[in-house]
Amino acid sequence: MRAIRVDSFGGPEVLVEAQVDTPTPVDGEWLIKVTGVGLNYADTHQAENSYLSEQTLPFVPGMEVVGEVVNGDRAGDRVCGFVSRGGAYSEFAITRPELCFAVPANVSDVAALSLLVQGLTAHHLIHTSARLKPGETIVVNAAAGGVGSLAIQLAKKAGAGNIIASASTADKLEMARQLGATVGVLADGTQSAKEIAASLRAANDDRGVDVVLEMVGGTTFDGGLRALGRFGRIICFGNASRTPQSAISPSDLMIGSTSVIGYWLVDSMADPERMIAPVLSELVRMVATGELQTLPGATYPLGQAAQAHRDIRDRKTTGKVILDPRLA
Repeated sequence: MRAIRVDSFGGPEVLVEAQVDTPTPVDGEWLIKVTGVGLNYADTHQAENSYLSEQTLPFVPGMEVVGEVVNGDRAGDRVCGFVSRGGAYSEFAITRPELCFAVPANVSDVAALSLLVQGLTAHHLIHTSARLKPGETIVVNAAAGGVGSLAIQLAKKAGAGNIIASASTADKLEMARQLGATVGVLADGTQSAKEIAASLRAANDDRGVDVVLEMVGGTTFDGGLRALGRFGRIICFGNASRTPQSAISPSDLMIGSTSVIGYWLVDSMADPERMIAPVLSELVRMVATGELQTLPGATYPLGQAAQAHRDIRDRKTTGKVILDPRLA
């Protein structure tokens, strides 16, 4: 079968199409004929071995697919889920029933894939890590991305007061406003931490904010931390800029009683019955009924995985980006 294989660590150029053996399912596993592969920013770190979990060469990247079950009693069913072994950038992938959900007929491949890594992350950022309270102010960085676009809507549903969207272009900010953001702040990567903090506070009537969802790193993290009000929380779930944040001493957090919180989806996956299955069920229901809108991003043929990674890293994409193995 066709797949994207990484034989050496590096940037997008290391993602090369190759012929690999089609995986064989064992008892309890499903073989999926893939119709869509979900791309996440973490995949770009995986290719260069800078992700939280170490990679072993060679490997097929990715972790989420949508497609048709090939084997077993559920053969022919359309499902979306996490791969259980091997990678997702391929024509066929292996998963298990407990890692999947059935995709309703009125939910597209793109929408279904939006709910795995990105939908689950957005939900747990708001409800598990930030524990957002009604009326609180929240800053959503990368607001037009897969996580950000869903986080805005989930924050609104949770009763957030001022929802401040931060993004790199005016078009992305307008997209965020249409999803429910109350104000937009332009962040193109050139501002200092002091300038970022000032712009976020200005967007909140010159007051500190309660929650910042942060996955950019560098000065964006530093500015978000400075923008917090009393008992404010900044939740770190990525480092897209690949630039380290400033070192923080615990004593730095005492004035203002602020918190720095980390989040990694893998920790939620350790308790799937409580933290994955019921959340996915609710997210799928909201998409099927129109209560939650997923943003379709670009679709690339499988062989253009490297270009997809370039565009993600260069902030050229919005919403959910996918690979379609059926496209030439």
